[in-house]
Amino acid sequence: MEPRPDSRTGRRTSRRGGAQADPGAGALTTPWPDTLSALAPAKVNLFLHVAAPGSDGYHPLSSLVAFADVGDRVWVTHADRLSLTVTGPFAAALAGDDDNLILRGMRELGHVAGIGEPSLAITLEKTLPIAAGLGGGSSDAGVALKLATKALGLHLTEAELAGLSRVVGADGPMCLAARSAWAEGVGDRLTFEPALPPLHAVLANPGRPSPTGAVYCAYDAGATRSADRPDPPADWSPATVIDWLARQRNDLQSPAVALEPEIGAALSAMAATGARLTRMSGSGATVFGLFEDAAAAAGAAAALRDNHGDWWIEATVLGGDAATAGP
Repeated sequence: MEPRPDSRTGRRTSRRGGAQADPGAGALTTPWPDTLSALAPAKVNLFLHVAAPGSDGYHPLSSLVAFADVGDRVWVTHADRLSLTVTGPFAAALAGDDDNLILRGMRELGHVAGIGEPSLAITLEKTLPIAAGLGGGSSDAGVALKLATKALGLHLTEAELAGLSRVVGADGPMCLAARSAWAEGVGDRLTFEPALPPLHAVLANPGRPSPTGAVYCAYDAGATRSADRPDPPADWSPATVIDWLARQRNDLQSPAVALEPEIGAALSAMAATGARLTRMSGSGATVFGLFEDAAAAAGAAAALRDNHGDWWIEATVLGGDAATAGP
């Protein structure tokens, strides 16, 4: 049965019964009988300290990451074969991508579970900008992995899922968990931080690309810093956390701005709204501002939209944990 349009959203959903598990496949239980859906939340690096690359070519880093209550959305339903349909305002940038991180994760899941390519139809509503420093592709893949595991009735532990999520990149386990965390190593060594409070924020992307590889090359060409993990804040109240974050840095921000001046314009525009802290996330081009409360964040977002109607702008909550990435 082909997926049918949902009367509320117009998106494809399905009422097909679940695929039958092979009774001899010990890795399977009763599959989920219907369409599953979940938010794939945006990831924000509240700070990002980066060292020079090691002998393996990877950059050691230290970061505190938080997930937003905005992001892409993923649907998974049973089908005759594996497929991916991409909709949404940023879908065109992913057209014809046969190595999309979702598909890469699905194939790895099938390999680890011993079932071959999962017979699932996946729909991704792409509402986050592409290559924006928000971990969108890895978050999409992480949510698809969790939904597919449930849809297929697979018995996989959190550790097993985290291990196979590395196929999408070093931030695979981080985006799979979608919880506030300290990230070290190459971003794969996580210490969850449940004390991080909800932080009212605005995200703004000026619509310009900021390729990760190019930003890291520009960083390496200058004076590199250390991947130091700072002592935590004196307390975890929002005001104290924001003051503490202001003493940290994003080591990729200056090289990214040098490569793409529009990121600098976005930082200046965000600061002009009265944000208590303005910073770039990841390797850009998205910047964020932190505010006293939801009203201040909403007002700042409205002001930015008035002056920069062609930018992607969202008021959100970071941490707390604001994002619920499960089905």
